[in-house]
Amino acid sequence: MKSEVARLFAQISAEYEAAERGLGGLSLGSARHDFITVRMEQMSPLHTKLRTLVGDDAITLVAQQLDSLSDKPQ
Repeated sequence: MKSEVARLFAQISAEYEAAERGLGGLSLGSARHDFITVRMEQMSPLHTKLRTLVGDDAITLVAQQLDSLSDKPQ
């Protein structure tokens, strides 16, 4: 179960980072809203899977994970 949780966190992080890069990274001005929306929407089923593994704390864990990504220097 731990490896599945780690895999889901990695996928959620990758989707979030891709969306974030689309907002302000190297692709500034060229990222389409649709691309960012798809990335953010792809996190929902990943969260649902995570919730089946860890329970209601899943959203708190995801928020903490994404917050730690936001704290990283770009």
